[in-house]
Amino acid sequence: MSERLVIVGNGMAATRLVEELSAQSLGRYAVAVIGEESRLAYNRVLLSSVLAGEADSADIELKSARWWRDGGVTVRYGVPASQVDIASKMVTLADGTVLAFSKLIFATGSKPLRLRVPGADLEGVLTFRDVTDIDAMSAAVRRGRKVAVIGGGLLGLEAAYGMARCGADVTVLHLMDRLMERQLDERAAAMLKAAVEEKGIHVVLNADTESFIGDYRVEGVALKDGRTIAADTVIVAAGITPNTALAREAGLKTGRGVLVDDHLQTSIPDIYAIGECAEHRGLCYGLVEPAYEQAKVLAAHLAGKDARYDGSLLATNLKVSGVHVFSAGDFMGGDGSECLTFSDPGLGTYKKLVIAGGKLVGAVLFGDTADGLWYLDLIRSGTPVEKFRDDLIFGRALVERMAA
Repeated sequence: MSERLVIVGNGMAATRLVEELSAQSLGRYAVAVIGEESRLAYNRVLLSSVLAGEADSADIELKSARWWRDGGVTVRYGVPASQVDIASKMVTLADGTVLAFSKLIFATGSKPLRLRVPGADLEGVLTFRDVTDIDAMSAAVRRGRKVAVIGGGLLGLEAAYGMARCGADVTVLHLMDRLMERQLDERAAAMLKAAVEEKGIHVVLNADTESFIGDYRVEGVALKDGRTIAADTVIVAAGITPNTALAREAGLKTGRGVLVDDHLQTSIPDIYAIGECAEHRGLCYGLVEPAYEQAKVLAAHLAGKDARYDGSLLATNLKVSGVHVFSAGDFMGGDGSECLTFSDPGLGTYKKLVIAGGKLVGAVLFGDTADGLWYLDLIRSGTPVEKFRDDLIFGRALVERMAA
């Protein structure tokens, strides 16, 4: 008889886990997936494309209803889990349904970070995290034209791009001195700022929000340096926080996220966590690729294989506001490292490679990211690069041609 496996969360991590389980242990588990949103799992990375009108909401669905059905997976969406009873191994849903489990996986993702400043509860102050946010943002554009986006990371820039495509006058307010500071170095960030501004989006750096202005509906953003930015809609995209409430209330150990070991197991046997809600070796990854890597390892572990998760090499390979950017590893460099750079302002491209100990340890690409995955493979494998160091900056094609 199949073991009962319940996955709390129906996002990208949960979908990949089910896919991996189907490949590695077909028939071993009777799988039930519980989703809070009232639709099947979808690709959150493409939300800005839906907002911009470049894709339909149905286009970003990860798997069809038939795929879930053919896989024998029970999917309950639109009914969140409200309680987990560890002792009796039961999950209670908001509608009163009770599901028994032998193994439980938390894949509850994260929640948008909300600024705790005066006026945060004003009408017109929105977040950008799911499909329902898209509906609210689209309606906001119809009501007014001035939009302020709090946050110059990936999520904020995607929200800004989508709103600008809808015809809004958009200003991005970013706390730090450069955009996407976690993924880009100073040079690439400056190029990204210029590219974003070319699309008609205003960018204000070193912008520390003091309050949102307005009586009932937001009318602007007050910054701590005294500046005021007029806006009839504000989108807060300043970060995310792991969604750990249900796990914490159930008695699992949590830090910033749900604490897991190298098997992705929590502090309670037979209960696991993956994706943005999980904290492994002190790190919570807010990216898709680590969640997929965790899903693969957990599926193998649940299949009885000797699989361990040792952490993920952070890499970003994205199209931000219409511009391709890539970064991986230690791209800032440090003592004992050297940097190779190549820039072509006319083409809007920039490359920076960081070498240490004869190996590639970090890379930043802007504009032309065709060799990004090749550089990532070199970083992950620790391949010595001294033999082709002089050609490395020019990409894989030249290196392979010179080696032939």
